[in-house]
Amino acid sequence: MAPAKKRNVSSAKTSQQSVKTAKIDLNSKVERILESRKHANDVFDILEVLQSEKDKDVISAADACGKLFCTLLERKELFIGKLPGEEEALGGGYSAEEKYRMFMRHRYNSCVEMLLEHLTHELHGVKESALCCLMKFAAGEGQHPLEDLDWSEHYSFPRELILAVVERLLSKTTDNSLLISRFQEFLEMEDVRYYVMSSVRENVGKVMDKSKGAVMPVYQTNVFTLMSNISVPSQESELTNFMVKQEAKHEDWKAAKLNEHKRVFERMWLGFLKYKLPSNMYKKVLVILHDSILPHMSKPTLMIDFLTAAYEVGGAISLLALNGLFVLIHQHNLDYPDFYKKLYNLLEPSIFHVKYRARFFHLANLFLSSSHLPVYLVAAFAKRLARLALTAPSTGLLIVLPFIYNLIRRHPSCRVLVHKPSTEDEPLEDPYLMDEEDPAQCRALESSLWEIKTLQKHHHPDVAKAAMLINTPLPEKEDDISEVLEITTYELMERDLKQSQIKNIPLEFETATQLLKGVGDVLGQHFCLD
Repeated sequence: MAPAKKRNVSSAKTSQQSVKTAKIDLNSKVERILESRKHANDVFDILEVLQSEKDKDVISAADACGKLFCTLLERKELFIGKLPGEEEALGGGYSAEEKYRMFMRHRYNSCVEMLLEHLTHELHGVKESALCCLMKFAAGEGQHPLEDLDWSEHYSFPRELILAVVERLLSKTTDNSLLISRFQEFLEMEDVRYYVMSSVRENVGKVMDKSKGAVMPVYQTNVFTLMSNISVPSQESELTNFMVKQEAKHEDWKAAKLNEHKRVFERMWLGFLKYKLPSNMYKKVLVILHDSILPHMSKPTLMIDFLTAAYEVGGAISLLALNGLFVLIHQHNLDYPDFYKKLYNLLEPSIFHVKYRARFFHLANLFLSSSHLPVYLVAAFAKRLARLALTAPSTGLLIVLPFIYNLIRRHPSCRVLVHKPSTEDEPLEDPYLMDEEDPAQCRALESSLWEIKTLQKHHHPDVAKAAMLINTPLPEKEDDISEVLEITTYELMERDLKQSQIKNIPLEFETATQLLKGVGDVLGQHFCLD
């Protein structure tokens, strides 16, 4: 066993030394190339290491390439303009200076292609090094453009390079969430964010049209991960952090205008959401919609088609879609007459058992908070919830009962559901139509909340106690349902079990001090007589 350990240690040391040596050799080659053009061919050795099968060598080569080509960009030693082919460059009537620049420009292009390929590498460290190196190149190209810029096109930004990086990040087969999170650092720069948004929109349109709109879970997840990391500033004065500073007419640059950012942001999201999404992604989008997407859109009402389609999916997705519609109705004057009808039809037995139960009742409470709702509509919601309460779990009942009481408090006209005159001897049939989808036609106002009376016999004392409140005049102050929204059956049981089992036994108020005095006197007299 000892020799084997020795071999492992020595091989590990040898590996580390080889990596260290390779790094030193790469750095020395970079210095040689930058010192004298007669060593220009050493660049092939660096590019060869960049294609190595050893991960650490590739990372070292990426660092070396970054140092080499960023310096050449600064020195303007790369050919600028439309690049001739290598055979043409050698055979044409170019000077030695031009031939050198063309040679290095071709090597630079090869390096970029290799780094783009490494963005799909298995090891995250290699992908991260390649990404950082490419973004260094992007910054270098922005400051020292490789294209001839005429007076009409005087804005220098490496659009093609950013588009190529985005295309690799949005892989169709590999989950790139970790690499995209690393890319978020660069999205904090205004111009990078602007052109990334344009690139995402272009890429999504090309890929999804090619797939004829079919769902592509991995690809669409990558797109959503990248898009959800993009946030547009709220004020134009916040647009200060640029990777490339335009020397002339910076203020006229589209990437420096907040309205242009919002326009591209809007087109990017609309272009993504017009296609069918994986079912689990609807929830992810809708959860961040009202906070992270709608406020940054120039025309939020354009989301109506997506929200309507999301509602048709059903379940919790329908509820989250109604949340977005509610924002559009209240903040952007959207006319959507079927909103409350759709909300009413979401009230099914399953709402007590879904993951989004707390969010559902929180939003429903918000939707029904207006005192200007018609009484028939409020009565319909109260009656439907009361009917559902007959089969709801205890935790759900502790939410529903205060919810119904709050509806009655806000709309005193609904008290008719509590004080319904009837004859005790005559059996009545409930006129309420549970299967009616239109709350205006369900005849809730003709019925009563007899279901709550039934719950007064519930097995759980907290539920029975809450149901008993219907017998007394309700106080004006509304119940805070936020305290019970997240309660679980386990928590309810733990709360009951933790109640003190040892109770003080009630005693007489006045302590008996002479209870046995009379008995003692009688016994004393008895012994004396004896």
